[in-house]
Amino acid sequence: MSDFLRYDQDGPIVTLTMDQPELRNVLTGNSAADEFVAACERITADQSVRVVILTGNGPAFSSGGNVRNMQKYFVDDIDPALIRHEYRTGIQRLALAVFNLEVPTIAAVNGPAIGAGCDLACMCDMRIAAEEAVFAESFVKVGIVPGDGGAWLLPRAVGQARAAEMAFTGDSIDAATALEYGLVSRVVPAAELLPTARALAGRVAANPGQVLRMTKRLMREAQTTRFETLLEMSAGFQAVAHKTAHHREAVTAFIEKRRPDFAD
Repeated sequence: MSDFLRYDQDGPIVTLTMDQPELRNVLTGNSAADEFVAACERITADQSVRVVILTGNGPAFSSGGNVRNMQKYFVDDIDPALIRHEYRTGIQRLALAVFNLEVPTIAAVNGPAIGAGCDLACMCDMRIAAEEAVFAESFVKVGIVPGDGGAWLLPRAVGQARAAEMAFTGDSIDAATALEYGLVSRVVPAAELLPTARALAGRVAANPGQVLRMTKRLMREAQTTRFETLLEMSAGFQAVAHKTAHHREAVTAFIEKRRPDFAD
C-alpha cells in the first residue's frame, strides 16, 4: 500500500499523484524517494506505458523538502558525511529516477511547486500549470543549496539568467510568469488541468511506444553530448526503429491513406 504516491493506469497512460496533501506533498522525511524509484522502475519495465502524468493531490503540487525535518541536522555531532549520504540515497535517487524515466512525462502543476517541488516539475519533459500554480527555487531562503540537481535542471528550463534570478533571490513566480519564462507550455484553469494533461498524454500515447522511448533518450543525451556522438547514437536507434512492426505499419498506413494502428 502506497503512503505517498498513487499509481493509476489507463491503457498506455500512467498518472502518478503525490498524495500527502496535509504535508503539501513534501519530498523528504517520508517514503517519497523510495516510492518514486519503485514507480519509475515499474513504468520502465511495462512496455505498454507510453506517457506519464505527474500531479499533486490537494492545494499544492509539492512544497519540496520538509523544512521541519531539517532540524535534525542541528545536532552538533552529526557527521556531514551522513548528511551527504542521505541526499545521495534520498532526494537525489528520486531525481535520477524521474529524470531518466524512459517514457515522456507531463507535470500537471496544480499549485505551489516550491524548492525541490519546482525542480521535480523540471525533471519532467512537459509542464502544464493551473492558474493557481506558483514556482520558486527557494533553497537560499532557508539557507541551503539546491541539493536535488536544481542548479542543473532549472537553467535548462528557463535559461541561465532567469534561473540565476530565481535561485539567488528565492522569490516565487506566478503561472503567467512561468509561461513567459518557458517553464511551462500552457496555463489553464484548475478544473481544466488534468483534462488538458490527459489530452496531451493521449496525443503522445497515440505514437509507437518504442520510438517514444528512444526519442526521449536521444533528447536527454543531446543535453550533454557532442553532436557527432548524438548522430552515431541516432543512427543506431534508427536502425532499430526501421525494423519495428510499428514503423512498417506507419509507412503502410501512409501509403494506403489510412490511420495507423499502433496497438501493442
